[in-house]
Amino acid sequence: MRKLARALLGSMTFAFLALASISPASASYTYSGTCVPFARMVSGIEIYGNAHTWWDQAAGKYARGAEPRVGSVMVMKAHGSMRVGHVAMVSQIVDARTIRITHANWSIINGRRGQVEENVLAVDTSANNDWSRVRVWYAPMHGIGLTSYPVSGFVYNEPAHGSGVTLAANTAAPGISTLH
Repeated sequence: MRKLARALLGSMTFAFLALASISPASASYTYSGTCVPFARMVSGIEIYGNAHTWWDQAAGKYARGAEPRVGSVMVMKAHGSMRVGHVAMVSQIVDARTIRITHANWSIINGRRGQVEENVLAVDTSANNDWSRVRVWYAPMHGIGLTSYPVSGFVYNEPAHGSGVTLAANTAAPGISTLH
């Protein structure tokens, strides 16, 4: 009986840890609002305007690329009902096709939008493994959402090569994981 109880407890602990590793972390941000001001605050990237405009606005000022990096901002294109796009900061690289992002105003949580989700999964669903399309954690589903969203790329908090632009000191929020 004791062995069975220990085995059951061990299984329950493993299941809890497995779920905790895929579920969003509890929010430590008190922010409530849209994705753009939040992304600017946590990344230190000083771009304004609708999310889908960040990619073009970054040209010549910030380095950009197709590869996620911790602290970079993933810029999602306008798509379907997401008319102004979306931006999210990369908080961790999990593997070549999976990252964790921290963002605001994505999921409906407790009946309302505008809340922050920390370290939630985003998965590269592009046919060429190039991060041109992603599916993102959606809290009401308790899992990765069904829609594959188009991505412009990632904006890095560093000057564009050869731009001669000097950026303000990185003011990204503390506690961002740099582990790969």
